[in-house]
Amino acid sequence: MADITSQFDFSEAPRSGYQRLMASIVRSMTSYAEKRSRRDVMDALEAKSDEELAKMGIRRDEIAYHVFRDLYYV
Repeated sequence: MADITSQFDFSEAPRSGYQRLMASIVRSMTSYAEKRSRRDVMDALEAKSDEELAKMGIRRDEIAYHVFRDLYYV
């Protein structure tokens, strides 16, 4: 019995101009989304103790509201 394997890296495949354009747009959008991410702020607040949050006037269950308060009016 024969076992055949092959490895082909699709990232190295030749791309048309349209595919390169679309890949560039996707990379740009991903970069923009990562820069606008507020996950680091949420992680920092979640790492604080309840006493530290109370001094800031934030309850633990309101961290997301606090971080995104300028984007969503809830």
